[in-house]
Amino acid sequence: MPGFKPFFIPSKHGIVTMFKHCDHAAMEWYRLQRGGGNVTVKHMDTQTLERDFDLTEIINGVEVMGPSPFGRHQSISSNIYDLIRQHIKKTKTGKVFYSPLDVILKEGQQRLQPDILFIRKENSAIMQDWIRGVPDMVCEIVSKGSHVKDTITKKDIYERYKVPEFWIVFPELETIEVFTIEEDRFKLFSAAEGEGMVKSKVIEGLEIDVREVFVDFSFE
Repeated sequence: MPGFKPFFIPSKHGIVTMFKHCDHAAMEWYRLQRGGGNVTVKHMDTQTLERDFDLTEIINGVEVMGPSPFGRHQSISSNIYDLIRQHIKKTKTGKVFYSPLDVILKEGQQRLQPDILFIRKENSAIMQDWIRGVPDMVCEIVSKGSHVKDTITKKDIYERYKVPEFWIVFPELETIEVFTIEEDRFKLFSAAEGEGMVKSKVIEGLEIDVREVFVDFSFE
């Protein structure tokens, strides 16, 4: 790509990819050249990106830019969002949001974009320009390139900041696991694979049939 030249530096986070004067298109081009996966960048290099639609997260002080999700990921995300929204429209207990929306747990250190998040009415003060504080529930949908980030790195962060409930979704296994905070640690609260129901502790009365989450896209 003309005028586009990445260079690299070692750090405690591994090799950090550095860019000068690049944008989303340049980063996506570079990501594809290296076979996919996440691209880690320094904060100064993403200032040209529009902050109202930016797929960059800050994880443990390092900016990480992931690729846009595939269609199946988005289908699953929209199914979960719709099921939660239908429930809370009746109960009026809070609001549900979908990515990309920044959740700022610590400015400059932890700025995450969970696939789905829920905020109880009592916690609505954190709903500002972005979400500034701890949501009541977050959900991550695992893709091939995000397995470690979602199941280890981000899970550890959510646990550290005591997010009350964490859902992790495995599309290939058609599995959903729901973890809740107990004594400052995540413990499995509910799970289902292929069929069956998963329950939420935070969103009172919510039970979801996993078949409705993983149903194939259809116009019917």
